[in-house]
Amino acid sequence: MIISIVAVLFTFGLVIFLHELGHFIVCKLSGIKVEAFSFGFGPELYGRTSGATRYSIRAVPLGGYVKPAGENIDEVSGATDEYFSKPWYTRLGVVLAGPAMNYLLAFALFSGVILFVGEPVPSNDPVIGDLTQGYPAETAGLKPGDRLLTVDGAGVATWADMATRISDKIEKEISVTYVRAGAEASVKIKTRKAPEGADRGVIGISPGIAYNRVPLLKGLGMGLHQCWYWTAFTVKTLASNIYKREKPDLAGPIGIVNIVSKAAHTGAADFFFLIGLISVAVGFFNLLPIPLLDGGHAVLFLFEGVSRRKLNAKVMQYVNGAGIALLLTILLFATYSDIMRIKNSRDARKAAAAAAQDK
Repeated sequence: MIISIVAVLFTFGLVIFLHELGHFIVCKLSGIKVEAFSFGFGPELYGRTSGATRYSIRAVPLGGYVKPAGENIDEVSGATDEYFSKPWYTRLGVVLAGPAMNYLLAFALFSGVILFVGEPVPSNDPVIGDLTQGYPAETAGLKPGDRLLTVDGAGVATWADMATRISDKIEKEISVTYVRAGAEASVKIKTRKAPEGADRGVIGISPGIAYNRVPLLKGLGMGLHQCWYWTAFTVKTLASNIYKREKPDLAGPIGIVNIVSKAAHTGAADFFFLIGLISVAVGFFNLLPIPLLDGGHAVLFLFEGVSRRKLNAKVMQYVNGAGIALLLTILLFATYSDIMRIKNSRDARKAAAAAAQDK
């Protein structure tokens, strides 16, 4: 429980704080006065004022915030160091810096995991990595981690050797000897024909994962590719949902907390890779042209630059009101999806348990 809580706080704190740090850095570089820069929310635990900025650590370590001077258009005094006194392209740089930091964090984490752990490739050891539910291997009682020693009495030294011997038997019974926790056992298994129509036998097992060391430049390239891949995957999925008029499968706060909690118990590599995925998701989501998000502000500033018409308080009021309503709708829908996903999972487990008792 403690590990899960720490993992959730660390994940959200890191991803959101670095997002805000991006805004802060570009504000400073462009001469915008920053009145407050905080890590966390809620009551101030520690604070220090340096120049015009109040730096603070607050009680709830879930991200942070930046408060540029004159960020509310109806409070602008006309000072040259205020947010809305700066040209539209400067403000555009400020809003895009947050998502850019999220992608930079994701790139660093993806590359770091790949360089530290290695490139994942299928292992050639005859050790079961995973089982296909309902297939002969699972039904016969084989489990992930079992090392296969023989197939029909012939020794198998590699996964390829073992797979060849099984594929030659289509819908026939074979004898498999394996070792589990140092103890040997044998089992009879009737193969199936491959589901894709190929003329070969299968029992529903897949190899484990081995990791090959990669050089620095290749690891950095693979980390960059992960950022591109997951962004493109998200775009394609959303486009498909819109085109097919399907309900998007969104994960809200409950779902994300559950995923982070599980990853924290599976190992450091999985945990940090997941943080990278969440950072990509946060960066991408903030780039969407939704009012109140960075992407929504970017659209307004681009419009201002093209039309050469300054934004006014009335326009910002309407836009922000629409943004609040839309974001609340998305949050409620995602939370509802989380609850229904948990409920359906519990119902499925109960049904499986009931079916097992009937047998």
